[in-house]
Amino acid sequence: MKVLVPVKRVVDYNVKVRVKSDGTGVDIANVKMSMNPFDEIAVEEAVRLKEKGAVTEVIAVSCGVQQCQETLRTAMAIGADRAILVQTDEELQPLAVAKLLNALIAKEQPGLVILGKQAIDDDCNQTGQMLAALADLPQATFASKVEIADGKAKVTREVDGGLETIAVTLPAIITTDLRLNEPRYVTLPNIMKAKKKQLDTFTPADLGVDVAPRIKTLKVSEPPKRSAGIKVPDVATLVSKLKTEAKVI
Repeated sequence: MKVLVPVKRVVDYNVKVRVKSDGTGVDIANVKMSMNPFDEIAVEEAVRLKEKGAVTEVIAVSCGVQQCQETLRTAMAIGADRAILVQTDEELQPLAVAKLLNALIAKEQPGLVILGKQAIDDDCNQTGQMLAALADLPQATFASKVEIADGKAKVTREVDGGLETIAVTLPAIITTDLRLNEPRYVTLPNIMKAKKKQLDTFTPADLGVDVAPRIKTLKVSEPPKRSAGIKVPDVATLVSKLKTEAKVI
């Protein structure tokens, strides 16, 4: 069984992001980029399933600029067998990514697609759900445990009230949560091996997908700085300030 693992290149989670002076977006010039942490968890889970014998091949996929090859090489260093880059300089929104992944599902016919529940740059949490709808496949989101057996995936997922366990028939879409696993440390020998693994490149046109943006960002701005806290002498003053200054009651 093949497993498709989409991975996204994002600003490293240790970097403090800066908004461009013209307010058109986030400044990524000369900024360290890395694999989205939720997608790293997805790659790790796919590799673990392969090590258990439930999966035969792990295919990493990324959509974006040419530098996404670095992210794919990292995925292959973790344990992915080969990689696919859908190269484009267009700004890719969740629907466009879902359409590209749907085209790759039709091409590769994987038994399972595992991806991060969201990316830390836009926090949309949409791609997995949109992909499940487009591909007409069952979905199990926010997975904290995955077991594959008898053509089904048994997934424990995190919900507001605790944990929920569901079974979905394969092929299916699974999105990963933080507590699913802890990604392994990538060793230098595996990094060197990853350089020799197969990496295929396509364009959206090759897959017959229109990736034109459907949403326009009007302005990006930093959140206002929090003012310092103050002490109040009594409850009446507190209520007054909550009403007149904070305007929360």
